[in-house]
Amino acid sequence: MEVIFLGTGTSQGVPMIACDCAVCTSSDPRNRRTRASIHVVMDGLHVQVDAAPEFRLQCLRENIRQLDFFILTHGHADHITGMDDLRRFCDLRGGEALTVYTTDEGMGRVLSIFPYAIAERPVAKGYAAFKLLIMPPVLDLPQGTIQSTLLPHGGVNTLGLIFTERSSGRKFAYYTDCKRVPHEAVEFARGADALVLDGLRPLPHPTHMSTSEAVAAAEVIGAGQTWLTHLTHLTDHGPDEAALPAGVRFAYDGLRLKL
Repeated sequence: MEVIFLGTGTSQGVPMIACDCAVCTSSDPRNRRTRASIHVVMDGLHVQVDAAPEFRLQCLRENIRQLDFFILTHGHADHITGMDDLRRFCDLRGGEALTVYTTDEGMGRVLSIFPYAIAERPVAKGYAAFKLLIMPPVLDLPQGTIQSTLLPHGGVNTLGLIFTERSSGRKFAYYTDCKRVPHEAVEFARGADALVLDGLRPLPHPTHMSTSEAVAAAEVIGAGQTWLTHLTHLTDHGPDEAALPAGVRFAYDGLRLKL
């Protein structure tokens, strides 16, 4: 299994507009963060999770050339607004609609933002077409399984995702955009070879886990390795990562995990 971090930043990205702080002006490339999303390759199956505003540029940077289906964790702008660029993958699939799995909330947002894309096939070559489906508790696929669980994120629930590759048995959990990790999600993630957690910033936040809250959740889950994502400009990658406990690190744009 391979996990490609297309983006690891928060809704404002880093550098932020009109900010001259030490992180926004840093020469460390790990401090340059586009909005959070990942691309998972599981026994040759290509799954895209979320589409940030920079999705097209992320795909070009990481040479993403294939997509079998798409999962939208929730309908917030920094996760959904790049979906129009999925049009290219419809072309590469011969004009087939791309299956999109999401929540009720996410489905409503896709319908309101991309009404022109809800079709069996694109209206013309070069357009997007989405087949919307509710994400089930378990997607059982020839290449493995993808479990889903709901995570609290302010007024909405986001999808937490657990990928288990059939051939290798490797397990990967992705829990972005959440204020806490409920008991069910903790149990699903136990034994994961790698875990990704929302670790927005050192300071508390009403809808995201802080760095210390994410570290506490990582200790409870006990994955082989834990990566924090959805980071603001309050996290300086190098010095702040040095203060994290063993087994916990900050993710960065372009990071590739091979499990």
